Amino acid sequence: MRPNLLLLTATFAVALAAVAQDKVPATNPPPNKCVVPIPREGQARDRFLELNQRVKQNPGAEVIFVGDSITQGWEGNGKDAWAKYYAPRHALNLGIGSDHTQHVLWRLDHGNLDGLNSKVAVVLIGVNNVPDETNTPRQILEGVTAVVHRLRERLPQTRVLLLGIFPFREDFCPQRAKAAEINQALQELDDNRWIYFLDLSRLFLAEDGRIPKELMRDFLHPTSTGYRLWAEAMEPKLAQLLQEKPIAP
Repeated sequence: MRPNLLLLTATFAVALAAVAQDKVPATNPPPNKCVVPIPREGQARDRFLELNQRVKQNPGAEVIFVGDSITQGWEGNGKDAWAKYYAPRHALNLGIGSDHTQHVLWRLDHGNLDGLNSKVAVVLIGVNNVPDETNTPRQILEGVTAVVHRLRERLPQTRVLLLGIFPFREDFCPQRAKAAEINQALQELDDNRWIYFLDLSRLFLAEDGRIPKELMRDFLHPTSTGYRLWAEAMEPKLAQLLQEKPIAP
């Protein structure tokens, strides 16, 4: 090999090695969509506007319920339990079917909390984020956490009763395990002062781990019996936070 060619080859090899050793510029990870507030359209927007009107008409609500269709269901299968436990407290149902954490974040900043000074906010959200495989448990955890923190920011005198994501699907499955993993981490938000965590998952499970149809006919939304059991199980903690005597079953 001629000297000039040898020198050129060596120089090229050194250049390749230098390129290989250079650090590849880090790319920014995509944003966690569970924490990016986003509005909805259609029936969900109609419901949102209706809730804003309810808030204006009932600024003295002692208790507010924040969530998705499971929370909205207090107006359906849960109406009898609501009449007994929450109507006397002038409670407000701020649930919208199919909401994810990002949707709740948006509406908390656009009227759903305006003028309120409630004693307790009951929060149940996240189940609709779980089936989305692009949402990791950590991202959903951050989404639920963001909802709790937003409530604390907007309503600093309101205590938050955060409920663990309810079990869903009839039997054991990866999605149910994903929700349980999130619930385990959500416990750490409990400061026993302003934020309280309550996991009621066991209410909806039989001894073999399946969800009975008597409690969740579609293995997602509680039946009237399911809502009654939910209200009864939550009442001691809710009454404590309200500094009231619990309503007897």
